[in-house]
Formats: sequence, C-alpha cells, structure tokens
Amino acid sequence: MSLPSLPDAYDDIPSFGRLRQPTPRTRRGDGIPAPRPEIRNPSSPAIGVRPRTPSGTKTPTTGPGTPTPPTATPAGNQAPTKPSLPGPRRPTELPPAHTTLICVALPGLAISGEHGQLTGEGLEGFYRGGRRMLSRCQIRVAGREPLPVQARMVTADRARFVGTLRVSADAGPDPDVIVERTRHADGTERITLHSTARRPLRLPVEVSLGTDLAELGAVASGSAGPELPAGVRDAGLRWSCATGHSTVTASPPPADALASAGLLRWELELPPGGSRSVELRVRPDGAGPIRPVGRGATSPLAQADAAGDDPRAGALLRTCLEDLEALLLRDPAHPSDIHLAAGAPWRCGMAPADALIAARMTLPLGTRLAAGTLRTLARTQLAGPTAQSGMIPGPRRDAGPHLPPGCTGTEATLLFPALLAEARRWGLPEQETEDLLPAAERCLRWLRATVGAGTYLPDPGPGGPLRCETQAHAHRAALLGADLLDAYGRPGADELREWAIRLRTRFQADFWVEDRGGGRPAAARIPDGRLVPHLGAATAHLLDTGLLGGGRQAPGLLDKVQTEQLARLLGGPAMDSGWGLRSLGAKEAAYNPFGHRSGAVRVQETAIAVAGLAAAGYEKEASALMRGVLAAAESFGHRLPEMYAGEQRTAGGAPLPHPAACRPAATAAASGVLLLATLVGVRPDTPAGTVTLRPVSSAPLGEIGLTGLRVAGAPFAVRVSRLGLAMVEEAADGLQLGG
Repeated sequence: MSLPSLPDAYDDIPSFGRLRQPTPRTRRGDGIPAPRPEIRNPSSPAIGVRPRTPSGTKTPTTGPGTPTPPTATPAGNQAPTKPSLPGPRRPTELPPAHTTLICVALPGLAISGEHGQLTGEGLEGFYRGGRRMLSRCQIRVAGREPLPVQARMVTADRARFVGTLRVSADAGPDPDVIVERTRHADGTERITLHSTARRPLRLPVEVSLGTDLAELGAVASGSAGPELPAGVRDAGLRWSCATGHSTVTASPPPADALASAGLLRWELELPPGGSRSVELRVRPDGAGPIRPVGRGATSPLAQADAAGDDPRAGALLRTCLEDLEALLLRDPAHPSDIHLAAGAPWRCGMAPADALIAARMTLPLGTRLAAGTLRTLARTQLAGPTAQSGMIPGPRRDAGPHLPPGCTGTEATLLFPALLAEARRWGLPEQETEDLLPAAERCLRWLRATVGAGTYLPDPGPGGPLRCETQAHAHRAALLGADLLDAYGRPGADELREWAIRLRTRFQADFWVEDRGGGRPAAARIPDGRLVPHLGAATAHLLDTGLLGGGRQAPGLLDKVQTEQLARLLGGPAMDSGWGLRSLGAKEAAYNPFGHRSGAVRVQETAIAVAGLAAAGYEKEASALMRGVLAAAESFGHRLPEMYAGEQRTAGGAPLPHPAACRPAATAAASGVLLLATLVGVRPDTPAGTVTLRPVSSAPLGEIGLTGLRVAGAPFAVRVSRLGLAMVEEAADGLQLGG
C-alpha cells in the first residue's frame, strides 16, 4: 500500500504483507538519487535503485489504478552549508487513529470508533490485504441505535462493544436490552442481544451495510469514493468493482435483504432473561477465513510471562506478545520465513530497519523471528559491480527539523550483521548462522567500501551529513561482524577492528560539543567540519554497543567521561519527559512535543536508552526512564503506541496520544520485551555454553521473575530479588552460569 506523505513512522511500507522492491525515482545528472525535502511516503524509493521516472515528480499509488497526490522532488542533493530549519512544509491531515480501536491479525484489520458502529467515516471498516471490505455496519434495534456504554480491546485481534436500549414501557429508567458486539480482525462480527425484561420481546433488528472497496491509502487521503451498489447474495450482500469483490454473509439468514438500501433485517424473539445472536462474516469472493501467522505452534515467539511485585510488568509483556503476533507476516515465496510488519494501521508491510530492530529486541523470546527476518532481507540485498553492492534497500526517512532525511537502507545494512551475531549468541543454530553469513559479509564489505580511506560513514551521495547514530550503528556492526567472521574463520575481522579503533579515537574529538554544561555529542557533522549540536534521542544509540562473547558488551564510541555526561543529559528534565525519552530536548530550537522527530516520545529510542544506560552502569537514569514508559503503557491499556507526546509528566496526568501513531507497532511492542529483559540482564553465549546475568541491581520494580524465555533453544527462567540478586530457575542442560 502507498499513502500520501505520511509522518516519519509511515514512510517505508510498500504493501500489505508483501516485501516489494522499492520503486525508482529521478536522479540528478551525477547519478545520485535526489532526496525529497520531506520523505514520508510508504512508497518512498530505496537508495541504490536504478531510475526510470522521467521527471522530478512521482505519483505514488494506493493500489492498482488508484493515484494519490504527487510529491515534489527537489533538483539537487546538496546538504545545507550550515544547520538550519527547512522551509515551510505542506501539512498532511490523516484521519485520527488515536481514538480508534484497531484489531489486527494480518492481513486482516478491523478499525472502529469507540461507539462501535461502523459509519464509513475516517478509517472505520474491515480491511483485508489493505482493501476496505466493509466500511459501514450500523445496527438499529426496534428502530433505534443502541446507546454506547463501553468499548475495549479484548485481545490484539478482537474488540468488544456494549450498548443498551430501553424497549419496555414499564422498564422505568433502566435499560432492559443489552447489545453486545464482538468484532474480529478476521472479518467476523457477532451481535448478541441480551434481554433483562420480565416478558418476552419481539425485536426488529436491522443492519445497514456498505463499502467502497477502497485501498487504505485512498481512505487515508480522503479519495476513497462513494459506496458501491449492493446485490443480494445467498444469506447476505455482495459488492463488486474492477479491483475487487466483497461479500457479507449472515447466520442465521436474514428475513429480508434489501440490496438497494444495503439492509439486512431479522425479527428476533427474546424470552425473559434470554439472548439471541447474529453473526456476520466479511470476505472477499472465494476467500476463506484469515489464519494469523502468530497463532499456536506457528508463532516464532516464545510465550514468556512476567510476575513479581509490580503487576504492570506481566500485563505489559502479555500485551506486547499479542501485538507482536498480530503483526507477523510470511514471505509469500518462502512461507517458512516469518517477519514483522511495522505497525497498524499505516504500516502493514515490512520496513527493513524496523523489522531488524524488533527482531533484535525480541531475541529473549527465541531466534526464529530473527532467522526469518534475516533470510527475507538477504534476498533483497543489492548485487552487481556497483558501489551499493551488498546494501539492503530502504527508503529515506524524515529526520526532524535540523537534518535532511536519512536512509533507512544504511541502517538496515548495518543492523543485519549485528543481529546475526547476537542471534548466534542467543542460540541460532550454527548451520542457519553459516547459511546467512555470506549476506552479512556483503553488508560488511559494503561498509568498508563506503567508508573507503576515510573514517566516517556518510549519508549516501556527496555532501551528506555524518550522523551520530549512523557512526554508532557502523561501529557496532564492525565489532560484532568481526566477532562473527572470526568464529567461522572468514577473513576481514582485523581490518574491521582496526577501523573501529580509528573511528572511536576520532569520534570522541570530532563529535563532541563543548559547553558550560559539560558538553554533549553532536547530532551530526557537516562535511565542512561544522557540528549540528542539537540534543536528541538519537544519541542513545551511542550506548547501544551490542553483545560479544562471555556476556561482554562491545566498547562504545564515547570515553568514560563522555558516557557519564551523556547519561546525565538523557536522565535530565530536558530529555526525560517523565513518560520516556523525548526525541528532541525540550530546550532545543523547533521543539514540538508532538513532533515525531522533534520532541515526541518514541518508545523504541527510550528502550534503547534504558538498555544502554543499564549496561553502562547508570541505573538511576535507566530506572527513571523505564518507570516512565511503564506508567505510560498503563494509561494506554498496556498497548504501547510507537510514539506519544513529550509533554512533561504531572501528578495525576496521563501521556497525550499522538493522533497518527501506529498502535500496535512492532518496535514499540518489542521495546516492552527489551525493557523487561534489561531488568534481569540475561547475556547468553550459546557457542561457549554460558549465560551471564547482569540485572539492574536497584530493582526498580521490586522482585520480578521472567519465565518462558529461550536461550540455546531451550526454556529459560530467571528471577531477580528486591535486593537486585538474580537466580536462574530453568535453563538448557549443560548451560553454565558465567562470571
């Protein structure tokens, strides 16, 4: 699917459940892809794709034959000569998602308002594969709509709506009919009427149905078009257009079906205290029910559980697992390879960088997801005698007000060898690791070739900035990649380590901004040497160094004094909102608490900061950020959105939802796993047959136990006491506790 100019989080998903090679775009005369000033589109092209478009504009599509407004492409690719704010941006209004209940079991979605009626407004409807199969489903009982009294998510793929009616003349002020609707992402809705009347009731029930069969992108852009005419089909209605068909069948069959009005009618008899139900099934013609990837034995994620003094930990882990399983997809050409979609409702396909990040965060739940993700992305790796050979394609992504869009392909290429190296430590079988090693080697060769004789890894194209987080990703990839090459007797490890040492030495001087507050790492360095000094959450990646053998963390780019200063800054009031880490400090120019890269709390970056701070020994700052996210999760019903407003927490307050955030989101759900795993500090080294425990000794949530984790392919359980002491309760045979 393609959406028109969406916020950063929605910029790199080409389709529902299908990994597609990115579409090309215009290049400048020097052969370098020309970036857009605001790349926020799921169909944004990847770096390294040969151009075919004849002009500087591109019209993304939401599906076959459905155009969306064009997005302009600038003529040049020059980085700004000095840090500055970009020019005015054309705002894009998306239908709000923060007040909706989103049921997910990909490729199925059901998006509902809190009232429970599907009115066809905004995003409401049943979707399958990115197409709205049913946009309107409105119930009237005895000629009236039920009064909505409650709407809640039951599981990740199911929502429950309750309304009431007063139909008896002698009922007084109390309702005597309860209307319960249970809505599933697979396209099923069950409507149940419960009577509390003292006499039998005969109630006419009408369900008004309609659809436009529009793609989600068209719905989001407001170009879905009118409802289609219905036809009677068996025990229900059918709609058809050039690009699809949809059928609603009812059980029991309706007494009347009026195609012209899109109406199904029943006369239901309810005895005193009795109930009657009607079930609707929404399907494309000839399609069966959706079978989610994450159900039962097919799920690649272990069914872990958390228990202890703070009950929020268990609730968070259970919800995160549900959300992750709801977002699982198979590679259609290789059904055994499972990966995560980025999030709903906007990003229901694979985003390479996000998929790798989420797979890495969920390694405590097993290595099957990591293996499937790596295999899927290895098949997209660019080949041929070009400078981009070995790169994993990815689109550009908005980087906030102070930097031009960044390349997610660079991030994915650097994440690939790091994930493979760490998955091996967690228990990825040696044969699977060795099969994926050539793809990791190609990523590492691309890294060394792109750096060349220099020190830093720049953005693609001349004049690109040297980003702080890109150097952190590259440094980690080099060290973990070298560790991996040595393990299999492959050449190149020494060269990678030598470059990493050179990068470390230069970075500590070249990327540090001195000021009266003790200094800070720069967000980026312009090629002419000037620094972009703004403090943002991207600096947390400097603390994410990766896992080496024996439970050791790889060295980082900052020295001890600089690391201590960064920890102080991340834990300070400018960055810690009380609900998590702001993406841009509150004192920085262009700060916006709702800005997805300029002040909002992004859960993924907060979890990375917590894990990095804890590993570096800064438990006070890590614990404060962790407690903030846990409190925010509670206010969101433990279903973490990918981001929310960075406004300062106040007593009795609640975090403000971002109206366009994905919820569920793969990286946010995976962050819940990483946060709890950080508390117990499991650091495995399966090839060496050891596991080391480095729990957060201050025990910020009191006693906590995690069961059902996976280390070395076997169940693993660990408990941390209120004193911060860890004890293994279950482990694979032969696995020894390291020092």
